[in-house]
Amino acid sequence: MKKLLYITVNSKPEELSASKTIGRELVNKFLKNHNDFELKELDLYKCHIPRLEYQYFEKRNCMIEKDDFNKLNEKQKEEVHKMVKLADQFKEADLYVIAAPMWSLSFPSPLKEYIDCIVMEGKTIHIEQNTVEGLLTDKPRGMIYIQSSGAPIPWFLKIVMNKGLNYVHDIMKFIGIKRFEELLVDGTGSTEEEKTKAIQEAMGKIDYVIEEVWKW
Repeated sequence: MKKLLYITVNSKPEELSASKTIGRELVNKFLKNHNDFELKELDLYKCHIPRLEYQYFEKRNCMIEKDDFNKLNEKQKEEVHKMVKLADQFKEADLYVIAAPMWSLSFPSPLKEYIDCIVMEGKTIHIEQNTVEGLLTDKPRGMIYIQSSGAPIPWFLKIVMNKGLNYVHDIMKFIGIKRFEELLVDGTGSTEEEKTKAIQEAMGKIDYVIEEVWKW
């Protein structure tokens, strides 16, 4: 069975988060029409994401060998196991949905910590001398990045303002995810009326985004 990995990056409950509201609607619609998928959920504010430390690696992105691993204390070993488990879970998925707000032109820090964990030698990348190759080209994969933002962003500023979205797009393409679609919930504003309008506009784009990302 194929796997849909739904990753949320917001400490707010779903009913208060525009990105998570749209994410849930999109995931539910996708699963309704694709019964060959099972859903896996990962809340980066509830799931422990290890902080990368030098003793876990032979070199950047390369986990330590058995002898060095055995020298770690139990807590450190658990951290290494957790990183490997996160990378394995990511690699096993076929479709990814990330729901995150725009923070400081980027995204909340747990998402960067998570990406640092899953970009791992032998799992999602292969490092050889001075070259790095993405490994997620072995089967069809797609990603939908849902981003909410308080202010509406003019089209001519999107490249400058959407640094977080652009980074996620680039790193996912780099590791081999060929299809990438964005779903922006712009202009959630400071009032319930503005937020409701932004959510309704994003709702109207869900069917198109799903169709575009999974044309296999």
